[in-house]
Amino acid sequence: MYKNKLKDRKEAGILLSEKLKKNQDGNSIVLAIPRGGVPVGYEIAQKLHLPLDIILSKKIGHPMNKEFAIGAMTIDTTIIDEHPGIPEQYITDEIIRLKKLLREKHQLYMGNREPLAVKGKNVIVVDDGIATGNTLLACISMLRKRKPAKIIVAVPVLPLDVLEIFKQQTDEFVYLITSSNFRSVGAFYDQFYQVEDDEVIQMLRIINPIA
Repeated sequence: MYKNKLKDRKEAGILLSEKLKKNQDGNSIVLAIPRGGVPVGYEIAQKLHLPLDIILSKKIGHPMNKEFAIGAMTIDTTIIDEHPGIPEQYITDEIIRLKKLLREKHQLYMGNREPLAVKGKNVIVVDDGIATGNTLLACISMLRKRKPAKIIVAVPVLPLDVLEIFKQQTDEFVYLITSSNFRSVGAFYDQFYQVEDDEVIQMLRIINPIA
């Protein structure tokens, strides 16, 4: 642990990049979770001279309660839990609807570029912090299906009670601050502003200039 608080996402990314130096090679990529994870991933990609992409996911809600997840998906991978009684047509329709939303969001951020290839790569998944960890765990499960060489998760802050879960679910877990008195991710930053779409787009274009 470095200290009890970070100045901002930029400092978080710089500090994490120091701990990720061994992954500074041509077989590694950085996948950031929008929007807050992108400024952190941007610093890591800059410092380690790695390609940067985003990883977008959506939960698939129960037809009677959209907040209750029966699965999750990225643009190219879907995970459905066993829930008897849910019509197959509902699941099919939701997958089509959510895939369209994910593609639109990816196009907003990355233009017409195809997502970076994951197979055989050391994938560094970055966010600005973990609260419950559900979204990140869904991303890890879906990335496994794409057969990367390694999944490395790098986050600045997280609750102590989920630390072991992420150590077990990843090939390498890198973090700066963990706390048993965890209130929110933002509580561990001096500056924790809302990251806007325009900022995400600008950072991604700097790392990935249009040919």
